[in-house]
Amino acid sequence: MMRPFLTAALLAAAMLAMPVSNMAAAAPALQVTPDVTPPMDNQQAYVEWMVKNRGEKIEKLNERWARFQAMIQNKDLWTTKEYRAFLLSPREEFALTRNYARAYEHNFLDIGYGVTISGPHLVGRMTSAIDVKQGEKVLEIGTGSGYQSSLLTYLTDKVYTIEIIEPLGQRTAATYKKLATDGYKEFGRINTKIADGYYGWQENAPFDKIIVTAGIDHIPPPLLQQLAIGGIMVIPVGPPGQQRVLKVVKQKQPDGAVTITREDLYSGKIVPFVPFTKSGGGTHNSGGR
Repeated sequence: MMRPFLTAALLAAAMLAMPVSNMAAAAPALQVTPDVTPPMDNQQAYVEWMVKNRGEKIEKLNERWARFQAMIQNKDLWTTKEYRAFLLSPREEFALTRNYARAYEHNFLDIGYGVTISGPHLVGRMTSAIDVKQGEKVLEIGTGSGYQSSLLTYLTDKVYTIEIIEPLGQRTAATYKKLATDGYKEFGRINTKIADGYYGWQENAPFDKIIVTAGIDHIPPPLLQQLAIGGIMVIPVGPPGQQRVLKVVKQKQPDGAVTITREDLYSGKIVPFVPFTKSGGGTHNSGGR
């Protein structure tokens, strides 16, 4: 507890020095199950429900709601299940303390180690594109801050995520554990692994959905192999800094042939991503060093 003689300036400095997960208003009072949904048609009702049942800060809830409205208008969230996932996911808990105030900006944010947390619009559109259903098995390549998997865990209870940067992967796994201890039990069921995501997670394949959050100039064959028939992958493909976000669907035709179809989620717009790095350094781009 803060001593009363701290000045406002000292109090503010102390708050900025705290881990973001310590800045939540209170522990969630209600555990989220697939049948639990906050109000989604009224801002005041949503904020009041979240404060009462999830113990979150009013300021951040208002920011989340405002970004939610912008994402719907921009067609980055497609169905009510993605609406629900976004509204339940505390993005601020996955931002660095110095970026806490910017958590809901329409920007990529630095998370250290030369990588970023993608902007909420991009996360929303990629999540919507894979159309996750309850019970499906989902693989994320590039855990990063952990925010993408936080949305996924409100869509299914079978989330697997791989991070190649060991200290980042360890930090994010600790964030999940801390939040689960604080009452966000759903984050405790996310399966994490520190490894080269190019090769997927063979022992848990096949996956119904795969989401890749690093740029590469081709679709990794191991990920295609681990994608189930009828499965969907979203992946940024193209030369460094010049990726297009593709929706890839794997289907089996009546004659038994397996086909792969591709759709550009942004109709040709370039969306630069951090590179898809490999163990030992360099990237997985063709001929990458």
